[in-house]
Amino acid sequence: MEFDQSGVNALMEITSRPDLVFVRGQGAWLEDHNGKRYLDFMQGWAVNSLGHCPPQVVEAINRQAAQLINPSPAFYNQPSMDLAKRITGASCFDRVFFANSGAEANEGAIKLARKWGRLHRNGAYKIITFDHSFHGRTLATMSASGKPGWDTIYAPQVDGFPKADLNDLDSVRALVDDKTVAVMLEPVQGEGGVIPASPEFMQALRKLTSDLGLLLIVDEVQTGMGRTGKLFAYEHSGIVPDIMTLAKGIGGGVPLAALCAREEVCCFEPGDQGGTYNGNPLTTAVGIAVFDAVTAPGFLDSVNARGDQLSQGLLALSRKWGMKGERGVGLLRALKMDRTDGARIVETARDWNPEGLLLNSPRPDLLRFMPALNVSADEIDLMLARLDEVIAKLRG
Repeated sequence: MEFDQSGVNALMEITSRPDLVFVRGQGAWLEDHNGKRYLDFMQGWAVNSLGHCPPQVVEAINRQAAQLINPSPAFYNQPSMDLAKRITGASCFDRVFFANSGAEANEGAIKLARKWGRLHRNGAYKIITFDHSFHGRTLATMSASGKPGWDTIYAPQVDGFPKADLNDLDSVRALVDDKTVAVMLEPVQGEGGVIPASPEFMQALRKLTSDLGLLLIVDEVQTGMGRTGKLFAYEHSGIVPDIMTLAKGIGGGVPLAALCAREEVCCFEPGDQGGTYNGNPLTTAVGIAVFDAVTAPGFLDSVNARGDQLSQGLLALSRKWGMKGERGVGLLRALKMDRTDGARIVETARDWNPEGLLLNSPRPDLLRFMPALNVSADEIDLMLARLDEVIAKLRG
């Protein structure tokens, strides 16, 4: 298939893209315009929870598209109610607002917390977040993020997001004042380098926020929907957050996100929150298909088994090449390297022949792995073997 480059300059340049066009995908594999296949261990940055073009998602799209796509969020539709019931039934939350992206869901969480603070904490509005966190690309969620350099790109920042250190309760406590309304964190900092919050820290943070009358918000955009081996990552700590956000894996590849909250926190009034695409039946029908697949008997057991396999394989590579180990939870893992050649490894693996390998390096000395949750044992073994070959080529 010819690569028609005429459209390249019509796209706004936001990132450096290689000269290839993906034309189809199936499961763990992508195929480009030349017919070359790639083993995909990025899956759209943990978006394709069931891999590329999973049959249940394709079927849900076709069935729902022929029936009803978007009646407007001013009216009820059955798929959105059915998915909301599934989420509340499987979690500690009572209400769900559907959105289109993780940033939009987190923006909604910020708005909900600030509205709650106005009603219940004398106008408190500050939300303590964490260094190296990532919450989205709107002005407010960039301000909430602790990504280095983001405080100057679109300055001035939105006020009210002091930064603590992950797994350091004293750093959180030191930031609390009479204007504090909530603490927000990722149970595993994904973009920051796959850094888990310890269960002990999560439990202590819940106790601290409860004692002080603050809200606890968990951003599970990347960790939710089975990614860590439990349906939601907060379950690893046995805590009850007040607000949770979901995106990425909940839609299995289509734009879908959710803002979930306990009943006593839900204080939006008509007109406070909305969005013309939000909760449309097409995307929520897909969400149901994904939810039912992830919660099927034995599915999360398989996620944990494959997570253990990936962890052990990365540790073996680390020992072989003198690296610094691995970390992560479930099928969100990182290889800690001894050199800053992550970008070269990603590029070399992608260009490998006859089949490429798609990896991610959020930091120069780190590789992040986000395969489909239904990745096979053979595909993990193949990825590990290919990565070993790539490292050998670069390091000799």
